[in-house]
Amino acid sequence: MTNIVRITRGDNPYSREVQGKANEPITVAAILDRSRALLGVRDLDYSLEAIYDRLEINAPRIAIIGGSPDHPAHIMDPETTAHAAIRIWQNGGVPFAFSTPVLCDGTAQSNVGMCYSLESRNAMTTMIVNQMEAQSYHGAFVIQGCDKQPMAAVAALAALDVTRIARGDAPVFATFAPAHVLKGGTFPEDLRADIEAVAQKAESLSNQEIADDVRDGLAYVLQCTTNTQFQGVFTRAVAAGIITHDEHKAFEKRLAVNTCDGKGGICAFNGTGNSSRHVVAALGLVHPALELLAEPPNQDQVNQAVDALFAICNEPDYSVSAVVKANIENCVRIHSTTGGSTNLMMHIVSAFIHAGVDFSIWDYDRIRRAAAIPDLFNYSLTQGRTIFELAQQCCSGQIRGMETVMYELTRNDVPMALSATTVTGSTWKTRLSDTTNLSADGVTNNPIILSKPRRAFSGVDVLTSNFFDSAVVKISGMPDAQLDEFDTKLAMVLYFENEDDANRSLLDAGYLDSVKTNAAITHADLLRIYEHNTNQKADARINAFNREELFDFMLHERLIKFAVVISGQGPEAYGMPEMFTPMQHINANRHLKKLAMILTDGRYSGVSYGAAIGHITPEAKRGGAILYLQTGDLIQSNLRARRFVLIDRAALRADGSVIENAADLAKERKELGEERLRRINARLQDIVPTNRMRDVTDAARGVIPNSVAECAHEQFVEFANRNLAMAGD
Repeated sequence: MTNIVRITRGDNPYSREVQGKANEPITVAAILDRSRALLGVRDLDYSLEAIYDRLEINAPRIAIIGGSPDHPAHIMDPETTAHAAIRIWQNGGVPFAFSTPVLCDGTAQSNVGMCYSLESRNAMTTMIVNQMEAQSYHGAFVIQGCDKQPMAAVAALAALDVTRIARGDAPVFATFAPAHVLKGGTFPEDLRADIEAVAQKAESLSNQEIADDVRDGLAYVLQCTTNTQFQGVFTRAVAAGIITHDEHKAFEKRLAVNTCDGKGGICAFNGTGNSSRHVVAALGLVHPALELLAEPPNQDQVNQAVDALFAICNEPDYSVSAVVKANIENCVRIHSTTGGSTNLMMHIVSAFIHAGVDFSIWDYDRIRRAAAIPDLFNYSLTQGRTIFELAQQCCSGQIRGMETVMYELTRNDVPMALSATTVTGSTWKTRLSDTTNLSADGVTNNPIILSKPRRAFSGVDVLTSNFFDSAVVKISGMPDAQLDEFDTKLAMVLYFENEDDANRSLLDAGYLDSVKTNAAITHADLLRIYEHNTNQKADARINAFNREELFDFMLHERLIKFAVVISGQGPEAYGMPEMFTPMQHINANRHLKKLAMILTDGRYSGVSYGAAIGHITPEAKRGGAILYLQTGDLIQSNLRARRFVLIDRAALRADGSVIENAADLAKERKELGEERLRRINARLQDIVPTNRMRDVTDAARGVIPNSVAECAHEQFVEFANRNLAMAGD
């Protein structure tokens, strides 16, 4: 062998495991055979005897971990696997490969599959640990995809690393190779013209709202989320007689076949997939040669990452858990400044706990608030500033991805852990010492990463309330003008027991008319809401309105706000599905989107015009007060103060003051809660028993197995006690 590399710590089961040395060489040879054939490589020498010898001497056994070919992010996995396998062998290692199923959130939207999405993260974590342990792999080259897969892999490898170190085995080392960014689709001119014709027909029928909403859809990059937006608008257009059902289906097909590039990749919007890209890079686990690519990686780019991996394979300071722990603050601050997905809040917490850190969203919040984090991410789906454009800016050498973000944060006086280790084999300080193309100012045309903040704050806020313990909201997605519209205002609860009920109503063109006539909403309520939200007494004209007239007036003037509450969506109740579809139905309704916030014990990735407030704990199935809310309840949304308040309606009617509802809702509305719980439990039967989320922590603790959280807590207590004992000595 040209290169003789050995793992120097821990046990080598292959020194005595004769079955492994008989079984595994053929799998390694098969990977190398396929790699040579796929890439046309000729000068690669290997034999079963050579593979045997490497297993015998404890050469680095590296698993190339891919995803499933039914996920768009993993279409190019075979080529990336081939590149990695060849370079691992050339470096003196032993390449293996396995893949995990990866659920696509886009495909699972609005069907029962979304109930398996979060559970799939925990399942992938378990599968990766199982395979790494059963086959005794030392490290990993992870082909990082979308949705839950990236942070599942981080959690798995970090947890495995902690356990191996504790039992005296070699630490786990790994590098991550994010899939390239999928270029958004383009509206063919004939399709754009036909959709514009729908808008014009809507105008001719005096339906300006649908016309405007159709044109809003045309302003976005064409991608799967755009299709969902059009789905809602076209459904309303069918109901209004503007297009037929068949025309709707024809548009649906034409949009779908023009949406995705054939090479796949991670969608160009800044959702969970690309937020994971930023976060895993911020954790120091991505080599910059592979971080932000507009095309699948080539051999040279993969070589740089694999070569660096071999340089750290015997260094404990560069093990997965060590690198993750060193980069906790970097991760939180980069996630915040880039306006990262709300979903990532849970996945970040999960990864840190798996790495042996006793962590919750309150620790995230503490780090985020320790220093002001500015908004340095000028991302837009309508102005040509998607993550695909960001990848192009990086590939052209104008900027350097998260290294540029890190650099600009330090220049804006945000403290970053520059001494933290990374998979390049160096610290961030060393990486940033080369300032070539490091400044965000290197992009002069439509920059996405900024040197001067758009505003002084960014990120996901943690909320409290008198009717929940914690929730999260993406303030970074709300401009100041939107915050002003909702902050401190009173909102009327529109309650739904589940997402299906919400979707049906939110797509109903007559839904607001049904709200107007709902007996739970009184004239007195509307008057007090008017006075509070306008900060003025109702004059004679306002007082003369009857209930329905006052409702219409406040609707037209945008003086009434709604809190769309979607309950029964938590981890135990229904697998904690993502509430993207009802959010899109609101966003696609020009009238309602200016008036509504959404509150749920389900998940969120993005934002709505109002606010998308999710991950409410305790969830309804665990007896959280969200179970007991009803249409007509009043909520004050103190977004800037990060507190939501359920109002005492009786006191509000009396003098207009805002008084918190101190009632015991579980006692007052006991029968209502019991009825709803019966329906929640009946609906849970939709999910196969093997995949129901039981014995897990709540959203504030990452929705992970309780055993993992307990282990991290025990390690924390042991560490604290050891430090106390040392201090005493």
